[in-house]
Amino acid sequence: MRDERLNKLAKLLLTHSIKLKAGERVLIRGHYNAKPLMKELIDETYKLGAYPYIDIMDDELNRHLAMGYEREQLETLASWMLKKYEDTDAVIIAYGEENDAELSEVPAEKHRIRGEAMKQSTFFYVNNRRWVLLNYPTMGLAQKAGMSLSRFEDFLLEVSTADYEKMDRAMQPLKQLMERTDRVRLVSPGTDLSFSIKGIPAVVCAGTNNIPDGEVFTAPIKDSVNGTITFNTPCPYQGMTFRNVSLTFKEGKLIEAKSDQTEKMNEIFDTDAGARYIGEFAIGVNPFITEPMGDILFDEKICGSLHFTPGEAYEEADNGNRSSVHWDMVLIQRPEYGGGEIYFDDVCIRKDGLFTLPELEGLNPDQLI
Repeated sequence: MRDERLNKLAKLLLTHSIKLKAGERVLIRGHYNAKPLMKELIDETYKLGAYPYIDIMDDELNRHLAMGYEREQLETLASWMLKKYEDTDAVIIAYGEENDAELSEVPAEKHRIRGEAMKQSTFFYVNNRRWVLLNYPTMGLAQKAGMSLSRFEDFLLEVSTADYEKMDRAMQPLKQLMERTDRVRLVSPGTDLSFSIKGIPAVVCAGTNNIPDGEVFTAPIKDSVNGTITFNTPCPYQGMTFRNVSLTFKEGKLIEAKSDQTEKMNEIFDTDAGARYIGEFAIGVNPFITEPMGDILFDEKICGSLHFTPGEAYEEADNGNRSSVHWDMVLIQRPEYGGGEIYFDDVCIRKDGLFTLPELEGLNPDQLI
């Protein structure tokens, strides 16, 4: 049976997120589970007078491929993907993963050479094409969220079709404040971290690149990060989930990393030199996302949260850090998670997850819902 909410979501992705125009070409990449949404995207693309192209993803097949990856093989794949992105105007990626641990058995070295080989094609579309990515509701995601499939479907479609124009307007004062700010200090249980964001642009994310969305991001000056940050949510990466993650920095460099899997985590941070420096700092504001589920596309948007990201910086907010790693890690500062404050130039701008400055109060949950 056709779900009209999927049609609404398809229209939002095409007209709000990537703003597809007649005559343009859109590459729709998705897992087979996302087929119902992909059908809606194809039909609505034709209605706009544009041209859809489909690319099916399969994690089980990719695991078999990954176990034997060689650099020469991946360079060929990367050149094919780059050509696809060059020949399209926009990209939609609909993940429909059933098992996010499918790639956990792939050796770290294989992940490393894949990350290095695919970096050019991935960052080409990120920086040169209109793009958006989202998760399609699956049994696996519902289980991670602790919900039945039907309840999770309702939740995902509600948060995905939020009023992003209203959210965009509410985030503009935060963007402006971040771009006037020099020094940032983060304080929470196990966290006292300072850095500078002076001169780095701040970017509003309101449904253009991620669905669901709701963050404003920038990046620290590369060598300015000092202190310790402890994350109170799961930190998934490369099919593994790390808990109780604590990172300590000196003059920008990650000098100590601890978690429930310290050795494996440090293997990731040793991927390349840039993996031990920070590429992103962001503040999450989506009022419909309140609890972590171990899926970063949702968790990094949690209201009252922030995320701090070892690895590659985005060109939109560039501090010069380069890496094949980009690992978003989330800290929630609401009272039930231990509370905490964000200071900009010694002024507290958010306490226990709520913005305290009058110009930012429109970002508090009671104003955005």
